[in-house]
Formats: sequence, C-alpha cells, structure tokens
Amino acid sequence: MTPAPDFSHLPCGRIWRFGDDVDTDAMAPGRYMKGGLDALARHCLENLRPEFPGAVRAGDIVVAGSNFGMGSSREQAAQALRHLGIVAVLAPSFAGLFYRNAINIGLPVLVCRQTDALSDGARAKVDLDAARVRLADGVQIACEPIPDFLRVLLRAGGLVPHLKARFKAQQDNR
Repeated sequence: MTPAPDFSHLPCGRIWRFGDDVDTDAMAPGRYMKGGLDALARHCLENLRPEFPGAVRAGDIVVAGSNFGMGSSREQAAQALRHLGIVAVLAPSFAGLFYRNAINIGLPVLVCRQTDALSDGARAKVDLDAARVRLADGVQIACEPIPDFLRVLLRAGGLVPHLKARFKAQQDNR
C-alpha cells in the first residue's frame, strides 16, 4: 500500500466565502475561454465577487455552499482556481464532474458540512492528512477524509503527473 502523502506544507491563507450552486461558468466564463488560462483566471468568479481575481493570493481557500462546481464539465474551472493559488475548496457538496476534475488537476476539494465558523476573510490552514481546517484562533473544523489513493494523486500534482511518475517507475524497474 502506498503511504499517505504529507500535506503539511500547505500555507495559511485567507478564506473566500461563496454561496450555493456556484457554477463552472462563474469560475471559467465562456467568453474568456479562447484567451488561455491566464486570461481566464483574471475573470474567475468576478461576476460573484468582482474583487476576487485581483485580490486572491497563493495559499487562499475557497469555502462555498452546496453543489459547488455545478454546470458544465469544463476542466478550466478547477484550473483557474489552482492557477490563482487556491490551495483547497471546502463545501458541503460538490458537483461530481467538478470534484473529479479538481482532483485530476491537483486541486484539493474537501467535503465539509460545518463551514459556518469559516468566516470570509479569516485566516486558516487546511490539513488534508487530518481532514480539518485550522483557523488562526485555534478553532478546528472537521471535514470528510479524502481517500488515500486520491491524496496520492493530489500529492503528485494531479492525475497526469501521477501517471507519468508511475510509468517512469515501471520503466526504471525493468
């Protein structure tokens, strides 16, 4: 069995709160799709919070309501969040395609049912190994654990880097 990856390196960041039913078009607006990931990320979630794409920093955390990532299956939605430096998305539930796309590109997504204590602008750190969020004031919020095999994918940076490393290891062992 592969050992569980260590995620203790994740930085402390600011919480950005969003409501229920945030769709992938809000994260990756269709009118910017031809501009590449940089252009797309500059407009990520701007129709919900105009300040978000310009003020978000590496290490920040998105906390949302139910059904985060609903809508189309565009992988660019998760890519835009990761490109902006979001270290994790926490929500009571996710659209299935968004959840899988996020894991595949290396963006941690945690199901957290008790997010009321996670205030907009608060500083927090996500501990993926312990499946909890730790606020600067010491409050800890439990989330559902991410299965080991998915944490291995996340630690590798996503599905493609994981597969490349796995195939290389197989080649090296021949």
